[in-house]
Amino acid sequence: MFDIQTETIEWAGRTLTLETGRMARQADGAVLATYGETTVLATAVAQKEVKPGMDFFPLTVNYQEKYFAAGKIPGGYFKREGRPTDKETLTSRLIDRPIRPLFPKGFKNDTQIMLTVLSHDLENDPDIVGMVGASAALCLSGLPFLGPIGAARVGYKDGEYVINPAVDQMDELDLDLVVAGTADAVMMVESEAKELSEEVMLGAVMAGHEAFQPVIDMIIRLAEKAAKDPWDFTPEDNSAIEAAVTKLVGDDIAKAYTITNKTERQAAVAEAKAKAVEAMAATEENPDGVEPSVLKDVLKGVEASVVRGGIIKTGKRIDGRKLDEVRDIVSEATVLPRTHGSALFTRGETQALAVVTLGTGEDEQFIDALTGTYKERFLLHYNFPPYSVGETSFRLAPGRREIGHGKLAWRALNAVMPNAEEFPYTVRLVSEITESNGSSSMATVCGGALALMDAGVPIKRPVSGIAMGLIKDPEGVAVLSDILGDEDHLGDMDFKVAGTEEGITSLQMDIKIAGITKDIMQTALDQAKGGRMHILGEMNKALDSSRTGLAEHAPKIETMQIPTDKIRDVIGSGGKVIRQIVEETGAKLDVNDDGLIKFSAVDAGAIKAAMDWVHSLTAEPEVGVIYKGKVVKVVDFGAFVNFFGPKDGLVHVSQMKNERVNHPSDVVSEGQEVWVKLLGFDDRGKVKLAMKMVDQETGEEITGDAED
Repeated sequence: MFDIQTETIEWAGRTLTLETGRMARQADGAVLATYGETTVLATAVAQKEVKPGMDFFPLTVNYQEKYFAAGKIPGGYFKREGRPTDKETLTSRLIDRPIRPLFPKGFKNDTQIMLTVLSHDLENDPDIVGMVGASAALCLSGLPFLGPIGAARVGYKDGEYVINPAVDQMDELDLDLVVAGTADAVMMVESEAKELSEEVMLGAVMAGHEAFQPVIDMIIRLAEKAAKDPWDFTPEDNSAIEAAVTKLVGDDIAKAYTITNKTERQAAVAEAKAKAVEAMAATEENPDGVEPSVLKDVLKGVEASVVRGGIIKTGKRIDGRKLDEVRDIVSEATVLPRTHGSALFTRGETQALAVVTLGTGEDEQFIDALTGTYKERFLLHYNFPPYSVGETSFRLAPGRREIGHGKLAWRALNAVMPNAEEFPYTVRLVSEITESNGSSSMATVCGGALALMDAGVPIKRPVSGIAMGLIKDPEGVAVLSDILGDEDHLGDMDFKVAGTEEGITSLQMDIKIAGITKDIMQTALDQAKGGRMHILGEMNKALDSSRTGLAEHAPKIETMQIPTDKIRDVIGSGGKVIRQIVEETGAKLDVNDDGLIKFSAVDAGAIKAAMDWVHSLTAEPEVGVIYKGKVVKVVDFGAFVNFFGPKDGLVHVSQMKNERVNHPSDVVSEGQEVWVKLLGFDDRGKVKLAMKMVDQETGEEITGDAED
């Protein structure tokens, strides 16, 4: 019944198997990819007909994790998988990026790739398995995919690269880098690093590229056995139309791209395109004209050709800058009056407003993942409102782009964040992009670092980021620093690098052509380093290190470690004691199972009162120490004083004053506050206190007194 074909290799110490013919047989291509005991079903399906008027390639990649894969039931009320998690969204983007450029220009059939995690061994991350499976499914489908691609994860520690490290190894490594590409070139890089050098990062990319070559070979072997017949697809030859459009409006477009202002430039380009549409588009009056969707595609190509050719020939950019020149930068800190930390970072026509809010342990985010539930104490949210590019749109939940850009900035800054012992706060950083013309994610990194320092978060060092571009034509190659939006749109590469003066913390690369070489990557990294250092210098003009104190309205947090057997005393029956502490002091308490207590409040006095209260509940009184107490009972032979939390002690009548006392009531009364010194304990463990050794006005010890 089943015509099952498989290929198996040993890869980085584990078995990788690709199987087809048993599941999802009605898909154009379907592969069951298994690495260790992590299994992902990859399917590829494309519509046979192109939708009328389609002027772009409608590719969708959906990666989804099934909780049953790890033997779990989803959390929450609904108990089924719902909207994509951030991990699923980010992995979908990760797989999309190296695949999309390998479809031929002009292919516009609606195409969907679905990756479903069916089994997870909690050792091998399904993202690499899914990427390999997607590549194999496309190669079997018959679609015009110019693959295959391979992918690998690369770690780094003590001078050694680790290929496909296990999930539980990642915290010990200085690098988490995912690289994908063809047999000849790198297509995509995504990474988080702990301030590593350009040489180490480039070495990791090359190590990953070499490591996945056996995977490409096995996909080819599987395709030779099981691939479907290739689709009959021939791209339309629009060279004659392109020549006519270039003759008609090529000079107009070239002139428009000499305008440095984005809005004015876009208006001039739109005017040139409108001229071409009016003259050449098919209408009722001009039935022999060019179809609007075809003309739109041709105009895009002409625009790209004019701009790219100008950069290669002249070495000058759209806005007149040199290839390695960074736009003017303005850095400002403390731009908002009531927030805990804020900064406004402006680079040319790109601007990010970054705002930091400090919270307590109650504000940590619970993440329900296949590997288990964990808490995240550093949150970064990136928002891209339509007004930032002068447009309108219907606003819904954050899209894939916003989640992806936010995660990139998070990776760049996470490497310099303090641990919980150094800074016991939950930190939320929000980046509002108020203007955009290229690299708003890197503006988020720069503005975010300034806002963190403004909030008093003790980050190791400031972090800056820069986006690099590439123009690669037969006439030459140009690497561009700090690219504009148009240069990103019309160029061949988006290469983002973030880091400190000590090294790189994040590297992301997307390629729109069939890959780039090691030499081009080296040039881009070296040029990016110079740009990053320049940007750091501009940022330092506003703030070069973290402020020493927190903002007036930020919560203050102190910690106290108590013995675990005292936790019950602090919480009390049904939480009675801890509720009383919170209500009476105004401070919040967060008690961990290991006995660590976090006290938080805007008022430092409230924290002190709560800490003193907890100290009285958990600590033991010390002999010879002076305490302030309250008389709770007066008897014939003395007075009982509550002096240390719930602890009472006896002040014998002989210890009340340095003179004879006829009756204790002559000296004290119930409810009176007194200063006492702990003398010790009697044979039965009862507490002995003295008043006469302490000045009752100041609470200071009176020297010269002797114990009776």
